[in-house]
Amino acid sequence: MSSPPAYPSLLLRLRTRQLALLSHLNAERHLGRAAAAMHISQPAATKLLQQVEDTLGVPLFERHTRGMTPTPYGEILIRYARRMLNDFGFVQEELVALRAGLSGVLRVGSVPGAVPELLAPMLSAYKQQHPRVSASVTVDTSNVLIRQLARGDVDLVLGREIEGHGEGDYVSVPLLEETLAVVARAQHPLAARTSISLAELVEVPWILQPPGSPQRVRFDMSWQESGIDTRLNITESASTLVTTAMLEVSDMVAIMPGSLAQHYGRLGLLCVLPVELYARLPPIYLITRDDDALSPAAARFVAQLRSYVEGEGG
Repeated sequence: MSSPPAYPSLLLRLRTRQLALLSHLNAERHLGRAAAAMHISQPAATKLLQQVEDTLGVPLFERHTRGMTPTPYGEILIRYARRMLNDFGFVQEELVALRAGLSGVLRVGSVPGAVPELLAPMLSAYKQQHPRVSASVTVDTSNVLIRQLARGDVDLVLGREIEGHGEGDYVSVPLLEETLAVVARAQHPLAARTSISLAELVEVPWILQPPGSPQRVRFDMSWQESGIDTRLNITESASTLVTTAMLEVSDMVAIMPGSLAQHYGRLGLLCVLPVELYARLPPIYLITRDDDALSPAAARFVAQLRSYVEGEGG
């Protein structure tokens, strides 16, 4: 297979419809379904794809009897097509916001542990000062949010650094150090205990974040270091809502950042069990993409967030 021509000007020939087709093909892996998603005919979609491949001089998809899969060249172009389409969408949001009398759009990704002490007070103060900014918040695990940041789905992330997430691609500023707590419903049979060992929780059902999340990695490390070689009864969910709802109606236990545990403790929903864990959570960072300038709305949010954290530390 020949190497792609080294002519940056070729990329400037690509049209928005062609980029959109690549994105839909990546999602659907089928030319007919991708064409339907774009409301065009399959022959028209075939022609668009052929034009892109002819322009770049490389095959972007492998054709199979049941569908299509991207080639290594296709994966590269899909990644940048999605980023460009996201940027187009962001421009559209900014234009709509300006026409509506607002002053921009702010898109924040946050891990649940950052919400009580960082995101909630900061965003509340920010909206009071900038009521014309349209803000949206996505809450998920750090590994998911980092991928969304790479695609341009969010402007910034309040999360934890992920090993191998692309050193040099992001700028990370530490914001919050916190512990990891074992929690249960306030009326849990173990709630009155003054001390609980990990070994006593072997038979207790757990609800935990999926493997790969920083919280789950630290939990698994704690069990390994404790020397307990027993398979636990685990239900997995990245949703804090699912976790708290399951804890409320059962004798399950879970782990969560100390700030989040204290938040639900103040509401009387959960209690922190006196369990000694052998690992701490990594700090929560403000993470932004190194290759992108922040929008004015996002830049102002970052500045106020840093000022807030410095004030708390002082």
